Amino acid sequence: MAIHRIPPIQCLMTFEALARLRSATRASEELCVTASAVSHRVRQLEDHLGFKLFGREFSLTTDGAAYLNQVRAGLALLQHSGGHGTPQRRARLRLAAPPTFCRQFLMPRLELFRTQCPDVDLVLHVAIPLADVTAEQADLEVRFGPGGYVDCEFRLLQSDRLTPACSPAFVNEFGPFNGFDSLAELSQTRLIRSPLEPWAPWFRHCGVELPEPSGSQFNDIGLAYDAAASGFGVMLVRPKLGAAWLDSGRLVPLSEHSVASPHNYYLCHAPGALERWECAAFADWLLQTVG
Repeated sequence: MAIHRIPPIQCLMTFEALARLRSATRASEELCVTASAVSHRVRQLEDHLGFKLFGREFSLTTDGAAYLNQVRAGLALLQHSGGHGTPQRRARLRLAAPPTFCRQFLMPRLELFRTQCPDVDLVLHVAIPLADVTAEQADLEVRFGPGGYVDCEFRLLQSDRLTPACSPAFVNEFGPFNGFDSLAELSQTRLIRSPLEPWAPWFRHCGVELPEPSGSQFNDIGLAYDAAASGFGVMLVRPKLGAAWLDSGRLVPLSEHSVASPHNYYLCHAPGALERWECAAFADWLLQTVG
């Protein structure tokens, strides 16, 4: 006798609520989830069943109407018997992302995704910025670089600008600085170099011709920010990514101006990856949360 997998109980409850209310907003309010979570749960259920449940304006398909009767009968039985449902089929999502992006953007918000999609087990791998190298194969990848990738589909996740910043102690020792845009200040101050954030855009903004600095170098943005906060020198800081350092006062900006960074964060994936409901759910959540 074949044993058929039972769909996750929250998907069945979401289907029943949406069929009854005919509104994703009202269903989300009733279930205390987002409207996006409603659509993702219905998509998960349809993927599980292999047929469409809804047509236009949340009208039930023939298969959907027949299945609704079964779902309502099953939910009523569970409610009457006080059962706790059945083991849910969990989806595994493999994500690769740069370490500083993970620490500053992803980890502080990850509980929101867990609440929205509790059936997704996230497996997180570290990606090396600019090199586009991951520890293991991933379903979705956050890349930090110039874009224009030809080996995958991609969407801009977040752009940012650059402004010079350093520790208050560094200002006290080597300042004051006057906008940090003169040849004298730029050539006589210890600059922290990183291949992830070259100084060339700031030099062009200031109208000076200088080579990339030859001092201390850090190949991780978070470590470069920590170095600047420890008094190593001046670093070009992204206000969004460096918010924790700037808001805490560990880094202070040296100019009111900023320049566009040549590098952005992109969400990348193989063609067809977003056809999987868990990949689409995470991609939508990440774009709304971080974008």
